Amino acid sequence: MVSFGVVPADAATKGRAKSTKPATAGQAPGKRAVYSAARSQSRKLTLARARAVAMAREMADTVLPRYKVDASGDLVPDVRAAAAIIYNPETNQILWEENAQSQRSIASITKVMTATVFLENDPDLTEQVTVARSDVFQASTTHLHANDKVTADDLLHLLLIASDNAAARALARVSPYGSEGFIRRMNEKSAELGLESTHYADPSGLLSENMSSAYDMARLITHASQDERISSIMRMSEYTVFSGKRPISFHSTNHLLGRTDVDVRAGKTGFISKAGYCLATVLRLPQTGQNVAVVVFGARSNAGRFMESRNLLTWVSSKASTLFAAKPAPTPQQ
Repeated sequence: MVSFGVVPADAATKGRAKSTKPATAGQAPGKRAVYSAARSQSRKLTLARARAVAMAREMADTVLPRYKVDASGDLVPDVRAAAAIIYNPETNQILWEENAQSQRSIASITKVMTATVFLENDPDLTEQVTVARSDVFQASTTHLHANDKVTADDLLHLLLIASDNAAARALARVSPYGSEGFIRRMNEKSAELGLESTHYADPSGLLSENMSSAYDMARLITHASQDERISSIMRMSEYTVFSGKRPISFHSTNHLLGRTDVDVRAGKTGFISKAGYCLATVLRLPQTGQNVAVVVFGARSNAGRFMESRNLLTWVSSKASTLFAAKPAPTPQQ
């Protein structure tokens, strides 16, 4: 989700001729409107309520799960997303998949690898980082400003909760590899993990050249979920960091968090137009306590990716007694 700031009306007319529009009620002619923290907060709350209502309507409008009969005569999910997979992390077993080997743009799911590579050298997370102009330039989604001073730990929270693109760039820049070397290391790490369909072109996911398959991302989110420094952040629905005295508050883009019917152990969203709405998660089955990785690529809407993931969890939960007792199916050769 993107948080939108409110630009004062006079900012657009700075340096131009004075407006001939009449003054608003309570404002003297020729006087600028005075900034009001109360009005600003009220506008933010109104926008937040509007977004919540829109999401609720979208969730309500998403049709119920669809199923189809496979070649074996079993009833299996019939997803609307371009690709999806349910994966057993313990056995590397594919429990169900559709187009899971197809390579697609992955958008901000890229940030799972960004966090993995940044943390592999056990950096000092209390180190203060000054945000550069290059970090925020055309960053699309960011809560940061140039010259903000935050810690590396703050940047990780912005990266994994708010999907902040400037945070991704800053982490790459201050890493031992530098910005360009960091991208090379992301691709080296992919090879080390056997992610054969995965390629990275930038640390944020803004570039459509960041490519992978649902199968690879199921394995990567499984790997990342085992690092508590990553998974504990991914389970937070909101967080606040400070740049000096300025609070920076943000909410998770993963709308499965906080639901009573879904136990999220790790997860990351992604969206650009080339990728569609994507979600990679590790979810805990309610009956058995076992974890499954559920990945959805190219869902048709923001709400759709969450509904598809919930529906896949419901299906695998209903089949748990047979799926987890079965002999693991062979996975593609590495």
